[in-house]
Amino acid sequence: MILWKKHSTHLTNLISLFLIVNLVACGQMGTSDSDMSSKTKKIVEKIDSKTQEQADKLENNGSSILGSSIVEGPVVNGKKTYFLYGAEHLELDNYYFDIPVVYNSAVKMWIKYFLNKGRGFFERYGARAGRYAPLMGKILEDNGLPRDLIFLAMAESGFQNDAKSWAKAVGPWQFMPYTGKKYGLDISWYIDERRDPIKSTIAAGEYLKKLFNDFQCWELAAAAYNAGEGKMSRAIRKYKTDNFWQISKGKYLKSETRNYVPKIMALAIIGKNLKSFGFEDIDFHEPLDFEEITVAEMSDLFLIAKDLNMEVEELGRLNPEVLRWFTPPAREYKLRIPVGLKALWEEKSQDRIYTASEFQIYRIDTKKISLASISKKFKIPQNVLVTLNNIPEGSYLAKNDEIILPFRVGQNVRSRMYSDLYEVPRKSALARKNYKSRLKYAQKNGELIRSPSAYYVVRKGDTLWSVAQKNKISINTLIRSNMHVIKSRMIRAGDKLVVR
Repeated sequence: MILWKKHSTHLTNLISLFLIVNLVACGQMGTSDSDMSSKTKKIVEKIDSKTQEQADKLENNGSSILGSSIVEGPVVNGKKTYFLYGAEHLELDNYYFDIPVVYNSAVKMWIKYFLNKGRGFFERYGARAGRYAPLMGKILEDNGLPRDLIFLAMAESGFQNDAKSWAKAVGPWQFMPYTGKKYGLDISWYIDERRDPIKSTIAAGEYLKKLFNDFQCWELAAAAYNAGEGKMSRAIRKYKTDNFWQISKGKYLKSETRNYVPKIMALAIIGKNLKSFGFEDIDFHEPLDFEEITVAEMSDLFLIAKDLNMEVEELGRLNPEVLRWFTPPAREYKLRIPVGLKALWEEKSQDRIYTASEFQIYRIDTKKISLASISKKFKIPQNVLVTLNNIPEGSYLAKNDEIILPFRVGQNVRSRMYSDLYEVPRKSALARKNYKSRLKYAQKNGELIRSPSAYYVVRKGDTLWSVAQKNKISINTLIRSNMHVIKSRMIRAGDKLVVR
C-alpha cells in the first residue's frame, strides 16, 4: 500500500511553489486589458518601468546562468540555490530558486502574458496544481533533482493527465511513445503510464538527470527536453556556444523551443510569488491522496466501483493510465482507491469475482472475413482480439460466427471510437479533417430534433460524448440537432445544446 498523507501545516506554502499554466493549448480564451484589475495594472506598470539595460548586459555576458547567481544560502538538501537579480523593483516575496532563473525581456514578456491575457489559464491550472504538484515535487526532490523542475511539467501540460499533443506526446510530462518506453513506462492498448502522474514523474526525473549530465546546464537540459537531445547538440555545434540565450537568438531552434525556457522561468517567478502577482485567491484542489488494492487480471472497473460505493469516473481519475473499462490481461494490477475504502474492499472482495464479462458480441454478416479486417473496422489491435477470443492471429471467420469485442454492453461503439476528438481538441489539420468527417457522418445517421423541448448548458469539462451520455441520446442525434453551434468549432462552456 502506498498512502500519500497530507501535511496541512505546510500545504499552503508548498502549493504556492507550484502554480501551473498550459501554454500549448491556450486557444482563444484569456483576459483583455480592459478586464485587468487595478492591482494587476500596477504590477504590469512596475514591470514596464524597469529599463532593459541591466537585463541586456546579463543576457550578453556569456554566462549560462544569466540573471541569477549561486549564493551561499539558503541551501535546501545540499542543492545549489540561485538568487534572481534584476527584478528587485518588483518587491517580490521570494527571490530564491533551485534552478537558474532570469529576469530578461523574454521572461518579462511571459510574465505579462500570464498577468493579462493568460490569467484565466494560470488560475484554472493553478487550481489543479493543488492536486498534483506537492506529490510530484517530492518525487523529484527524493530523486536528487531540483524541486523547481515542476514548472517544466506546468509548461508542458498544465497538469492534465490526458493531455495529448499533435505530435502524440501524452501526459503531464508530455512523453513521446519511444522516450516513455525507454524510461520504463508501459504503453499499450490497455494502459498508458505516461498518463500516470506518479510513474511519469519518476520517468521524467530519470530523463532530466540524463539531459543535465549531457549538457551540464538546466537551461540547455530543458530546451533539449522540448526539442530533443540531437537537435540541441547540433545547435551547440552550429553556434559554437553552450549559452542558451545566444543560441536562441538564431533561427535553428523552433520558436516553441526558444520560448520554452523563458516560459518555465516566468512560471517559476510567478508561482513562488503568488501574492506579489495577485494570485493569492486561487482555490487549490485537494492534494492527491489514495490507498492501493491489488485486483486480478481483466477486472471490471464498474463492478469494483459499485462495491466500493463510488462513481467509476472517480476510480478513473485516480487511475488515469487505465485506458479501458477493465484492467490489463495476464497479470494482477494495482489500483488506487480513495483513502478509507481499503477495509471495505478487503471485506467485499473475499467472495466476489470481478472479471470483466459484459463484452459486446459481433456476429459476422458476410461470407468470410479476416481477423485483420475486423481489427481495422473497429480500430482494435489484432493481439487484443486474439487474447479475448483465444484464437490465432491471422484467423478467418465465417458467416454467423461470433467474436468478442472489448466494448462494454450498452457502449456506443462508433461514438467510443471517435470520443477522443472531443475530449482532447487539437488544432492540427488532421483533427479538423476528422472533426468534419465525424459531423458529416452524424448528419447522415442522426435524428433531427425538430421541436426542441429541453436544453443542456455545457459545463467545464463536458464533451459531446459525455453530454450525449448524460442526456441518454445518441451522439449522432446530438450533433445533427446542434449543427448551428458545433459546425465550425468544438463545444465550449456556456453553449446551449438541444437534447430533447
